[in-house]
Amino acid sequence: MSTALTAATDALLATYRRAPMELVRGVGVELFDAEGKAYLDFVAGIAVNALGYGDAGLRRAMHEAIEGDLVHVSNLYRTSPGERLAERLVESSFADRVFFCNSGAEANEGAFKMARRWARSHYEPSKHEIIALRGAFHGRLFGTLAATDRWQYRMPFRPLAGGISITERDLGELDGKLNPETVAAVIVEPVQGEGGVRVIDPEFLRSLRALTAERNVLLIVDEIQCGYGRTGTFWAYEQSGITPDILTTAKPMAGGLPMGAILMTRAVADAMQPGDHGTTFGGGPFVASVGLHVFDRLNDPKMLAHVTENGAWLGASLHALAARSMKVRAVRGLGYMWGLDITEAAKDVVARALDLGLLICSAGEHTLRLLPPLVATRADLARGVQLLEQAIG
Repeated sequence: MSTALTAATDALLATYRRAPMELVRGVGVELFDAEGKAYLDFVAGIAVNALGYGDAGLRRAMHEAIEGDLVHVSNLYRTSPGERLAERLVESSFADRVFFCNSGAEANEGAFKMARRWARSHYEPSKHEIIALRGAFHGRLFGTLAATDRWQYRMPFRPLAGGISITERDLGELDGKLNPETVAAVIVEPVQGEGGVRVIDPEFLRSLRALTAERNVLLIVDEIQCGYGRTGTFWAYEQSGITPDILTTAKPMAGGLPMGAILMTRAVADAMQPGDHGTTFGGGPFVASVGLHVFDRLNDPKMLAHVTENGAWLGASLHALAARSMKVRAVRGLGYMWGLDITEAAKDVVARALDLGLLICSAGEHTLRLLPPLVATRADLARGVQLLEQAIG
């Protein structure tokens, strides 16, 4: 190394504009910086920390997982925790098989491969295209970036992966583009997170499901941010009554440890052959053991009722805030996942909220995003709305 690093941040690639404080510990739904200042957390590690901080059950699950000294053995060998978690995921959903990985972007990349492998097994090679919707965010790897509707993320890395396109959230346009001879799959987020917290109309999802089924096109549901109880049902797709062919999930799966998954029907699974896909770390015994605890906590009917009831209260409170403020143009969301369109730059309100001790993030240049831990009480939510209103001004 030619020059000494003068600060810890010098060693990190600057792909994020980090807030200036250093976070050192968390309790409940609050984080604390090195100076002792408390922050009410309405980001939750970008929808990861569903159980908040210092959760006794999560800590116990991690300790028990490490006691066997079996952190990793690779997927060349069987271990029980991943198999048991896969069984729980299958029992809770439409799926017949599960593939574990380490992140949401990996899950979506794998889903694209599986869709193409399914299509290649039954149809001509021309049937390989993947279609995403306007406002989508599916990741930053080459395949998922091609399905992500953010020009500023895409432009520096062109040419992106071929055979992947974005179309309007319009059934008429989709009807014209879903050529059964060329399209393998459509991918959709029931609630678009990075795209502005836009709740996709359940009737639209039902019509899209009918259209894809009619054309022999797979429907991939991306629940990386909106799944695992965040909307009040364990899976967001449940609220529209549809049955997808593939589902991707990740963020909260292992309580902050890296974990993702692809859930699929037997028809998709049967097309995959040994060697078609892989992962070194996915579904390892340590993360899967923790994942079992998180699944049981978030799939508890009491937890889901808590999110549904308090999420409705939060939504009503945000609509009331909007009615009082000329600076809020729209409110959208479901459960513990809300977005507010505002008249000024979102980053400025995020910065003012930070000064007030509230952590929020953006979902576009003029959209604030709220993702409180699912354990947040109504009192926590009320305090957050009060601080948010002060930050908006």
